[in-house]
Amino acid sequence: MAKWQYTKGIHDLGNGCYAYLLPDGSWGWSNAGLIVDGDASLMVDTLFDLKLTAEMLAAYRASIPAAKEIGILVNTHADGDHTFGNQLVEGARIIATQGTVDDFARFDPAVVQKIVTNADQYGSAGVFMKECFRPFDFSGIELTPPTETFSGTLDIKVGSKTVQLIEVGPSHSLGDALIYVPDDKVIYTGDILFTEGTPIAWYGPVDRWIRVCDMVLDMDVETIVAGHGPISTKDDVRTMRDYLQYVTDRSRPLYEQGMDYLEAAYKIDLGAYRDWNDAERVVVTIQTLFDDFGQAPERPARAPIPYFAEMKGFRHHLGRGPVHEAYCKACGLLHRG
Repeated sequence: MAKWQYTKGIHDLGNGCYAYLLPDGSWGWSNAGLIVDGDASLMVDTLFDLKLTAEMLAAYRASIPAAKEIGILVNTHADGDHTFGNQLVEGARIIATQGTVDDFARFDPAVVQKIVTNADQYGSAGVFMKECFRPFDFSGIELTPPTETFSGTLDIKVGSKTVQLIEVGPSHSLGDALIYVPDDKVIYTGDILFTEGTPIAWYGPVDRWIRVCDMVLDMDVETIVAGHGPISTKDDVRTMRDYLQYVTDRSRPLYEQGMDYLEAAYKIDLGAYRDWNDAERVVVTIQTLFDDFGQAPERPARAPIPYFAEMKGFRHHLGRGPVHEAYCKACGLLHRG
């Protein structure tokens, strides 16, 4: 039996460190965290909409006295499933890397809401975005970016507890950061780690992401809170690193043959990784790898939304049904149509 159960809500990691999990970790179902000492508190990330974030804050405040007033919020990166609830953490200092600030408007909640509400007007990309994001409500969200930035590392005191912020992007995103509590051997990785699901490399370089995984493996860490999935260990980091290396090794020869990234995605044998949740994300990762291999002086800036059409096609190729098909255990709704 696993040490930690993968259930929705607060998980006490010990000594003032907490995780808040949203199974099943698929599209939009992300994790967050809280670190407290005495009356001081630091929150790691918010959730994908205001309802989910409000539920999390209410749960924290009902059981953890220091959570009644959050002093600091750290965003691990800019993706909406880690930031769209920021406006509800009123009065907190919001800290992130400059890359996260630069990337903050890339997924505008108003645009996402418009697409999922009028999906058919946006072709296959809109249909797939609706499949991915239908459990969430993007209305009323006001983008609330970080007010302070750091580069390299930054040590913060939460009461007498030292919390280290470590800049590791661009890799998954433009501005990834790790939140490390060395005395407690706990680390919050944001989307540097997807556990029991397929990672997606929106930015790269993927080689840097692999090296960040190796860095985490070398750290004095016992408990890892992934961006998505159950509470994790170094074995989970190793598994995801090996996936990124596997896709890299199989993509490069196809790039060198002059194949385009989408053709390469259909050509690669994913092996056991084919059965992972959200395996269609490999399409985006291979495009990012092809950008890596090209070593252009300036990386292309690529809009994320068109990828959803390609991922929908690839998901069909894998024989998967629509996201949130039938009864969805994560959101508890019976979807029709």
